[in-house]
Amino acid sequence: MTASHETFMREAIAEARKGMADGGIPIGAVLIKDGVIVGRGHNRRLQKGSAILHAEMDCLENAGRLSAADYQRCVMYSTLSPCDMCTGAILLYKIPIVVMGENETFRGPESYSHARGVDLINLDLDECKALMRAFVSDKPKLWNEDIGI
Repeated sequence: MTASHETFMREAIAEARKGMADGGIPIGAVLIKDGVIVGRGHNRRLQKGSAILHAEMDCLENAGRLSAADYQRCVMYSTLSPCDMCTGAILLYKIPIVVMGENETFRGPESYSHARGVDLINLDLDECKALMRAFVSDKPKLWNEDIGI
């Protein structure tokens, strides 16, 4: 893992822990443009009663409006493999790189993302797996709701 991957994934993990402390699902994300965090977020579906506030969506919302050229210079860091909805936003804005903490707990449409030109990097971090395993074990009904089961 490169130093920048470690630094930015630490920030995504901090977001996941923030969400967990607020009673939510422990998934976090940060959006990096030219080596600087421009957006951060965590899954806030439960806290906000939202249908769409997954970590990546919250992160994009918090980044505010960026130009198409800006998004194409970004990297999305997420503690978990992005789902179909979040992948759709990544593809829409042509974010070229997604660095994920893990994809063992949940695997989004990674082959589709790759086929559409997104470079996916899985750091396969035990810390991210442990956060999700604990949540899924404690609150399986909420987890299934979050992933549409």
